Amino acid sequence: MRAALPALMATLLLAAPAWSQSSSKSLDVAWWKDGKMEVRQLRQGGATLPLSPPFDGTRQVPLASLWKLFVYVYASDNKVAMPDYRCGGRDPEEVYCCDAGQRIGHDAGLAQSCGPFLSPKRLMIAPASWRQYWTGRLGSAPAGDFAWLANPEQLAPKRMVRLDSLLRALDSIPAASRVDAEAALLRVVLDGRGFGTARWFGSQLRVKTYSWHEQHRADKRIGGAAGWLADGTPIWFGGAGGSSNVFEQWAPRLAASLPKVGAADDGGCVVVDYFKRYPIRAVRGERGMAAAGPLNGRYHVQFENGQNLALRSNGELMLLQEKGGRPHLRGRFGVNEYVARVLDREANTGEPEAAKALAIAARTYLQQNAVTVAGCQQIADSSATQRVSPSPATPAALDIARWTDQLIVDGVTVRYHSTLPSEGTMAWSEAVRQARQGKHYDELLAMAYPGGALSTFGNTGARCRRLAQNEDWLARSVPRWQRVLLREAGYEAPPQAPLVCALSSGAPYSEQSRNRIFMRPLATREDRITLAHEYLHLGLRRHPRGQDEEYVERLARRLVDLNLEAL
Repeated sequence: MRAALPALMATLLLAAPAWSQSSSKSLDVAWWKDGKMEVRQLRQGGATLPLSPPFDGTRQVPLASLWKLFVYVYASDNKVAMPDYRCGGRDPEEVYCCDAGQRIGHDAGLAQSCGPFLSPKRLMIAPASWRQYWTGRLGSAPAGDFAWLANPEQLAPKRMVRLDSLLRALDSIPAASRVDAEAALLRVVLDGRGFGTARWFGSQLRVKTYSWHEQHRADKRIGGAAGWLADGTPIWFGGAGGSSNVFEQWAPRLAASLPKVGAADDGGCVVVDYFKRYPIRAVRGERGMAAAGPLNGRYHVQFENGQNLALRSNGELMLLQEKGGRPHLRGRFGVNEYVARVLDREANTGEPEAAKALAIAARTYLQQNAVTVAGCQQIADSSATQRVSPSPATPAALDIARWTDQLIVDGVTVRYHSTLPSEGTMAWSEAVRQARQGKHYDELLAMAYPGGALSTFGNTGARCRRLAQNEDWLARSVPRWQRVLLREAGYEAPPQAPLVCALSSGAPYSEQSRNRIFMRPLATREDRITLAHEYLHLGLRRHPRGQDEEYVERLARRLVDLNLEAL
């Protein structure tokens, strides 16, 4: 027995987390991409040393408060009611929730790690439904390395799980199912335990923080976070100390070591009315005068004042005829494409920190000044508002817009000018000068807009409160419609069943970039026609017919009549 001790001790050391030996001198980082796990071990001072002990998918890590993320995703995806939690002042865990007598909602409940709010017992999550859900996500019943996901009642902070199983579980959650969680977790780097680190991460990190005791050493704490990057890449990191300390100590190094984030879907919808102050005489393409409808290719715009402008379009610009026959150009973009086009037109990307600041200012200006029409934010291209490039955004501007995705300045009215700073107005020339002096984008915004604060605003400004009855009716109806729809030019079935969300005000609309429909609960035949109508907008999203309201309405009524025939 004595001879076996060295081997046993070696095994135990290999199984122990790396941070237990390296104290606060290293940070372990792992992500799941293209079906495999990649790891990094960051060292203080930038040293690159062999991983010690070995760090791979077999690493056992504490579940800690990450269980709350999986409960939140399940509840959100299954339309489980998540009523506000009222703090009574008796539960010590309420320190992460609210003061006695106050309430906390689902977004803050996740971002602040409020355990009582997300208790499976409080939310009445049935073990059988939970197991069925994760079986569907994982492709088989949660067992073996995924046994920790088998029963919600057995989720416990002290539970040790294989790191690769944790990342694969996060990877199993599709984009539509993590939308709400990501929106809540964006707050972590703004005003959560990662406060102050948005300087390094922008909106690229959507993670749930955790802190727990080291295994076999209750007096030592470990912390970090897990969740997703902006493109859906699952990520985990951990080191010595609580999560706040880890963020504070490692944010710059961590941000620099993250994998390149791919382009995520550009959410939202912005309609731009071009050249409102400059009447158009004609639009000419490579084959002569352009016809009304979507524009594809290179064009020359001739203005009434004698000026000419060359532009390109990949179908996002539409040539319309105003009353009297005057040509009119209208563009339709995702929010980040819009922000990037503003950046190209109003400034440039030569000083990245200044460009980030202007991108956030432009997105804020849009949120403060656009009007909502049929689910799109509508704004004019004008030197009196924001000028918007009529040609596709440059790759550099798109990168800046995506890096700052959903970030705005909250609490103040935002304006900017090319050269003249004033109260509440950022001057681009001044931002460039300050960036060259080493100022970061958040500092530039703070100086330009005192009293404002970095915040987030969903690209549509709308959160989805799902309408189960509407979704069920649509799920039953679509198979009946297929024989008609498959004969319609341009129809493409959405890759997943659309979410149907409660409309708080205004007219119903479809959100094509996020595959969502906003409307009121089904009550009448006209409501069902509305649902069919908005579904068609999703199915015809890549075809000009999808913009023909009369055609879409006729087809919607025909589809609803098919339902009646089937009864």
